[in-house]
Amino acid sequence: MTDTRRRVKVYTLNEDRQWDDRGTGHVSSGYVERLKGMSLLVRAESDGESGSLLLESKINPNTAYQKQQDTLIVWSEAENYDLALSFQEKAGCDEIWEKICQVQGKDPSVDITQELVDESEEERFDDMSSPGLELPPCELGHLEELAELVASSLPSPLRREKLALAVENEGYIRKLLELFRQCEDLENADGLHHLYEIVKGIFLLNRTALFEVMFSEECIMDVIGCLEHDPALDGLPRRHRDFLTKTARFKEVIPIGDPELRAKIHQTYRVQYIQDMVLPTPSVFEENMLSTLHSFIFFNKVEIVGMLQDDEKFLTDLFAQLTDEATDDDKRHELVNFLKEFCAFSQTLQPQNRDTFFKTLSNMGILPALEVILGMDDVQVRGAATDIFSYLVEYNPSMVREFIMQESQQNDDDILLINLIIEHMICDSDPELGGAVQLMGLLRTLVDPENMMATANKTEKTEFLSFFYKHCMHVLSAPLLANTTDDKPSRDDFQTSQLLALILELLTFCVEHHTYHIKNYIINKDILRRVLVLTASQHAFLALCALRFMRRIIGLKDEFYNRYIMKNFLFEPVVKAFLNNGARYNLMNSAIIEMFEYVRVDVKSLTAHIVENYWKSLEDVDYVQTFKGLKLRYEQQRERQDNPKLDSMRSILRNHRFRRDARTLDDDEEMWFNADEEELEDCEAVVPPSDNKITKASGGAGENEDLMDPISKFMERKKLKDSDDKEVLGKSSSLSGRQSPSFKLSFSGSTTKTSLSSPPASLRPGSPGSGAKGSPPTAATVTTKVGLVDYPDDDEEDEEEVGGESKEETPPLSKKSKLSS
Repeated sequence: MTDTRRRVKVYTLNEDRQWDDRGTGHVSSGYVERLKGMSLLVRAESDGESGSLLLESKINPNTAYQKQQDTLIVWSEAENYDLALSFQEKAGCDEIWEKICQVQGKDPSVDITQELVDESEEERFDDMSSPGLELPPCELGHLEELAELVASSLPSPLRREKLALAVENEGYIRKLLELFRQCEDLENADGLHHLYEIVKGIFLLNRTALFEVMFSEECIMDVIGCLEHDPALDGLPRRHRDFLTKTARFKEVIPIGDPELRAKIHQTYRVQYIQDMVLPTPSVFEENMLSTLHSFIFFNKVEIVGMLQDDEKFLTDLFAQLTDEATDDDKRHELVNFLKEFCAFSQTLQPQNRDTFFKTLSNMGILPALEVILGMDDVQVRGAATDIFSYLVEYNPSMVREFIMQESQQNDDDILLINLIIEHMICDSDPELGGAVQLMGLLRTLVDPENMMATANKTEKTEFLSFFYKHCMHVLSAPLLANTTDDKPSRDDFQTSQLLALILELLTFCVEHHTYHIKNYIINKDILRRVLVLTASQHAFLALCALRFMRRIIGLKDEFYNRYIMKNFLFEPVVKAFLNNGARYNLMNSAIIEMFEYVRVDVKSLTAHIVENYWKSLEDVDYVQTFKGLKLRYEQQRERQDNPKLDSMRSILRNHRFRRDARTLDDDEEMWFNADEEELEDCEAVVPPSDNKITKASGGAGENEDLMDPISKFMERKKLKDSDDKEVLGKSSSLSGRQSPSFKLSFSGSTTKTSLSSPPASLRPGSPGSGAKGSPPTAATVTTKVGLVDYPDDDEEDEEEVGGESKEETPPLSKKSKLSS
């Protein structure tokens, strides 16, 4: 179908009371068997006559259809589902409107076919008993009566409709505005107050036909004048007309040749002003009654953007003057402000229309133009350019990144667009750094790998990040490096600290998302050492930013980072900050303790480094167990290094641990097996006393002593446990029906099996070996009976046994393990 009269856009109203564009097509009406009635059909124009259906809606006899602005038909198909058809031509709208009215048996001259809200039967009967609403004569003496009639009609939808029809049919608005001019000439305050209430009530009638009269060129200023005389202002009227005619001036930075477009821009500005500034803040009830006013503004903006976008000469002249060096600063300022407002209008467009809009701007050269504008000294112009740049970055960051990389092939680093953005962030003169915060957010979007595309031929992430770290990172980090040349920040004022905090926030984001590139940069430029200088700042928020940066690095568990930290002793400023903070319980204290606790649990190499270099400074901190835990973990690591046989013993226990079934090791069990000696020590491994001795052949004494050495240390520690632990073990072993866990050692060549409660002298380090005389044993068997039954909560129970009574468990089972001599 090629008839442009039938060409329409389909809109639906979303939850935010904004219209969503569902597509463009051609509308027709006809009988649909499936819907059992006459229906409206819209087929997508891109698919031809047999295109996909954008809309298939039955013309329901009871649905209220509204005709607005000569080219709009609006209706509701469900409680929260509003539809609109926007026609390219008025003739097409009239044709479809006649079809709808024909189905519903209505006169096509009406603008609404049904009532919008049902009322009680009694009220409906009373209202329908009178054929229409009779308005009083439009005279000064009847203004009070008319104001009362309008106020009484607003609560009832049916009465509102009758009032709207009466006002529309009798040309009442123009008569009221004539009375307004008379009242102003006579300074009739009461009459002006009544006119305010009447005109405000007409707005709440929510009628498009009335808006078209009120917003016409000859009426709109008098309508605004009526709304200046609010009775609540105690005789002090607002001066909205003075503002619109004297202060607010319309400037055509580029001449607009289309008079219709110029009139539409004037009208939209004034109606927007009425909505935002003139009308009082509506109540919830009144806000729902102004939906047509919102729609009027919305569709006007869509038309303006479309008309400007289609005017190629206008856009060509605009960008030519923006980039022309001969353009004076005042003219360029006006051009930038126009372009900013133009982009702001585009936010009302739907995604597909906005995509076309920004592609048009890109083809016209908006990014090179912004580069010129951002190099200007005028702060207001740069601010407007920043807003335009933010629209582009939010819409399509990949388009901006592509332009930045292309221009780097022709320009020096100093004049690259992205470096201009970084410099404006650094040089923001606002004490609160409002502009810098906005620019930092834009930079973060540009370097975020999550919105970077990967294609078969190239990876945007790799290319852009390589470019950024080569050409831009030195500009971003310059203030940080300049301010951290000594042991304390060179400048520690509030504004500088805020700026450094913003830079650290962006660098922390890079640590989390850029791994390879940022790692090379930090290590090669020694960035972490410079950042940690800021822990000495008098501003706690900056010191915490520095700690957060280091914490993110440690959290990566990257040994390259760990070796860099240990080599340069980068925990020293952290320890110093902790000690300088004293015993104060604040964010600094908690952040540092949390960092050390993380190291204790997860990073073995840093644990050893901290204890070996900073233990004397931290050993007296006892209000948390973190530092003592660090020392204990360090000693356990050293003990395993000095006694590798203990690891072999633990490996045997791991391989022969009793299992209830043939499952593979789950995560909890792996955690148990990977536990340190401290955790093994907390298991229920009790050695019952015995007077017997272990018999060993003299030939195997040395080897067996080596094997037993770590076990003897294990037993010694059990013997030296405090009285609380002994009590716990006593209770555990005395439970009824329970078998005490035991650790038994036997050798096949001995005559007796021996149980040990503590290591005899023959097994202590440095003691001479002893054993029965005779032939050397051929094999040694170690029988273990320990509390290692496979329960899901083993780890939790082991930890609880350290500080209190152990919980009752199922008796442990024994498992024999053999060691070849």
